[in-house]
Amino acid sequence: MEGGKEQLKAEGRKPGSALIWVLDGGATESDRNIVEQRPGGLALIVILPQVADLANDPTILHLIEACRPHGILPFHERLAERELAQVLKRPPDDLSASVTDYLAWRGIRIDRDTVHLIRRTIDKSADLRSISSLARSMYVSRRALGRRFSSRGLPVPSHWLHLGRLLRVAIKLQNSRDSIFSVAYEFGYPDGFSVSNQMARIVGVRPHEARKQLGWEWLMEGWLRREAESGGLAPDHSRVSGIESRPGGAKKPRRRGRRGVGIKGGQAGGAEGGRAADDKRGRTAG
Repeated sequence: MEGGKEQLKAEGRKPGSALIWVLDGGATESDRNIVEQRPGGLALIVILPQVADLANDPTILHLIEACRPHGILPFHERLAERELAQVLKRPPDDLSASVTDYLAWRGIRIDRDTVHLIRRTIDKSADLRSISSLARSMYVSRRALGRRFSSRGLPVPSHWLHLGRLLRVAIKLQNSRDSIFSVAYEFGYPDGFSVSNQMARIVGVRPHEARKQLGWEWLMEGWLRREAESGGLAPDHSRVSGIESRPGGAKKPRRRGRRGVGIKGGQAGGAEGGRAADDKRGRTAG
């Protein structure tokens, strides 16, 4: 990173980007500052040092854990972009836990009971389509559920339910050749137009963009930013986490990003481009 914090901020806010931290030479203070101060939505991929070096400095593992990496790779002499892309688009082992961990990393502090409710909502988003069904599954009224979220300065429950579905849609698109329409059906949307319009409204991108720009954290960040702009996320949360709300409403993120030193764009290419024909067929919806 030759441009320091300004380059990190400019490049890192582009959808589908990742910060690659190569630990072959150890963890310098400069590296630590860059990793710890990376902007929200910028995924971190760690390349471990050789086994002998790792054994000599066991604190590295604690440092890595604190930095919340998206993925960890063993020592490589040469980095293959295809391997990095595979790490970036790999589905989380536990999506609901990953979402609440992301909130904590962004400085949005939530009590344990509400964390549990958010996780259950994201889990239920795979099967439930309405807040009435969600409230019944939790044995609470819709009003009580809504009050719990609003009293904590958080988006309304329905928005969390939409977020969970849309994250699942994006992850599925990135990891399959299925058309936008078939993925929409799989997750309970009547057609590709419906999922495209909801994703554009709630996150700010279309499905064909979510397929090309790999990873899910930038989508989560875009959702948080839109919630901050609309007042769904309390100003205290926005201020602490550093989420930038733009006057005049949400704006659509740029589609493309240039590579920066240490930063890789997450757009699928090469062999991943085999889905282009599929995207073209679904372009009207996507």
